[in-house]
Amino acid sequence: MRRLTHDDNLLLYCVDGQGSLLVNHQRSEITAGDLMLLKQGDNHEYSADPKNPWTLYWVHFQGNKAHHFLDYMGYQPGQYCVYVGVSSAIVAGFSRLLAVRKTGYSNAAFIHAANQLRHLFTHFALQSQQPVATPETLNVVKVQAYMHDNIHRSLDLDDLSAMAGLSKYHFSHRYKALTGYPPMRHFSHMKMEAACRMLDTTEHSIQGIAKDLSFEDPLYFSRVFRNIIGCSPRQYRASRLG
Repeated sequence: MRRLTHDDNLLLYCVDGQGSLLVNHQRSEITAGDLMLLKQGDNHEYSADPKNPWTLYWVHFQGNKAHHFLDYMGYQPGQYCVYVGVSSAIVAGFSRLLAVRKTGYSNAAFIHAANQLRHLFTHFALQSQQPVATPETLNVVKVQAYMHDNIHRSLDLDDLSAMAGLSKYHFSHRYKALTGYPPMRHFSHMKMEAACRMLDTTEHSIQGIAKDLSFEDPLYFSRVFRNIIGCSPRQYRASRLG
């Protein structure tokens, strides 16, 4: 992509692979975890590495306070790339933002999208201030996809570290550095998010949902659910139905 001029601001977030960015005749090599910030009017071009192409999320945006958010996220003239690490919270934020398009073109949808984007910007700003590990030996997106694909299984740290090709210690250390969560705690959170979806959208019994998520003891499932969500599965379902 090459633009000599453009009329809005552009944010690009690399979660996998490699590429390069050229802004105002200054080139940067991009890897997973890099955030690219292009202010309105910056001439730029960017391309994926042909041997290891990147995976990107991006969003164009405008607004009379947009420059404040760019500065907050680390934009500086001559510094167009900020390393923030591969964050599951940020990837989830992009997923929520993309889901807004399904609500149609209306003022309510646009207001919702704008506030989702503001929230995403604050995530980037927080993440850029966290000490993060380099991601070369851990593909967090791939690990999290594996977690989602196996949400109905009882995975342990041995399974996840073997899948990542690292020792348990290095896997746990790098995963927490990149995401802010220990891997098994994050997997438990994913399971409880799945439980919430099933409580919201199905009539399955709580015992059945516990079994679907590989909890043999429904009482233990309820304790984990309360610890993470803040109420029991029964209370959650009642409040949602109400």
